[in-house]
Amino acid sequence: MFNSLVWGLSWWPFRQLEAHGLHPLWATVMVYVPTVLVIVAARPRAIAQLLCERSLWVVMLAAGATNAAFNWATVVGDVVRVVLLFYLMPLWSVLLARWLLKESLTRVAGVRMVLALVGAGIVLSASGTGGVSGVPLPQSLADWLGLLGGFTFALNNVMLKRTADRPEEGRALAMFVGGALVAGALAAVLSAQGAIVWPLAAGVTSRPWWVPALLLTLSALFLCSNLALQYGAVRLPVEVSSVLMLSEVMFAAVSAALLGAGRITGSLLVGGALIVLTAVWAAREPTR
Repeated sequence: MFNSLVWGLSWWPFRQLEAHGLHPLWATVMVYVPTVLVIVAARPRAIAQLLCERSLWVVMLAAGATNAAFNWATVVGDVVRVVLLFYLMPLWSVLLARWLLKESLTRVAGVRMVLALVGAGIVLSASGTGGVSGVPLPQSLADWLGLLGGFTFALNNVMLKRTADRPEEGRALAMFVGGALVAGALAAVLSAQGAIVWPLAAGVTSRPWWVPALLLTLSALFLCSNLALQYGAVRLPVEVSSVLMLSEVMFAAVSAALLGAGRITGSLLVGGALIVLTAVWAAREPTR
């Protein structure tokens, strides 16, 4: 629940940082670099694990893309909409598990996929501007980033399952290094093209003192939330922890509605209910 609370409210500090000239991609880099240093200092053997295990490289890239997409999307888009599209993750998980883990595609999984797609269609058409020929399609950068983040989050989870026999510190380092590396590479490319501002372009001295303090606080919170998730995940049944993680949708939706960063409409409620129902159904299905 603590992990979900941190992620569900993370959009607000990233928006505060963006308001003072720090793009969410650069902010992501500055949040994750201190965390990487802490993990390396506490578990130096994790470096060798990351370098030697190619499967952890996929975890690194998937986790990095998830963080970059989610943080960017919640800053530039409607938070409620983004989080709901992000939690199409069970749909992508079924397809990726079929491909990477060779798991069978059951009839029940097919029904869940249809429900998730219907929910996504309702959410995407909630603005009243559907796609070509009335087909609801992503209408903004935030929509695309929300969908991409959910897909890479599913890939991250499938790869974590595939690398379950690897040491825990190696997987944790892979995820945090990815958060800094992917966001940093993308931010550097966009800054070089002039699409976003370099972090020092606005001048460090022009930013209030609380900006670096907020970055360090976020680093500590993300590290603690990751440790909390790992502690709880190994002590709770998967169907319980997976459902608890969905509380992020509630935290994000309520906070965004209260602070004016998102609107909860009837269409969003219906589409979101189908998406959340699909996720809960998938989480509570008995595993082999």
